[in-house]
Amino acid sequence: QVQLVESGGGLVQAGGSLRLSCAASGRALSSYVSNYAVGWFRQAPGKEREFVAVINWSGSIAVYADSVQGRFTISRDNVKNTVYLQMNSLKFEDTAVYYCARDQRALASIYSSYDVPGRYDSWGQGTQVTVSS
Repeated sequence: QVQLVESGGGLVQAGGSLRLSCAASGRALSSYVSNYAVGWFRQAPGKEREFVAVINWSGSIAVYADSVQGRFTISRDNVKNTVYLQMNSLKFEDTAVYYCARDQRALASIYSSYDVPGRYDSWGQGTQVTVSS
């Protein structure tokens, strides 16, 4: 069964950096990720899952939550069928489990509802990011 797999999480001091990766596992078609917008969400203990960033299928458009704008960068390599989240200047409040998710529709725009979890139909298991103060 194909699914998304996140990697790259870990423990880092405040001000440090991490790069998360999101790739398809199993017998994934080359287009399993490359033809779809992919979003990153995060969930801290006791809090709801929140939107972090999204990138459209071609990589030409990216949108960020205000809380990470200027510190995080989402990118993709459609040859490798992988999406990345570069996180710089990490803060204690960035501590959470980070999930990547694939849009329900191929080649769709991300002009609306990109921050709604229900828009995405394939989720990874998450990777823990812990920022020490």
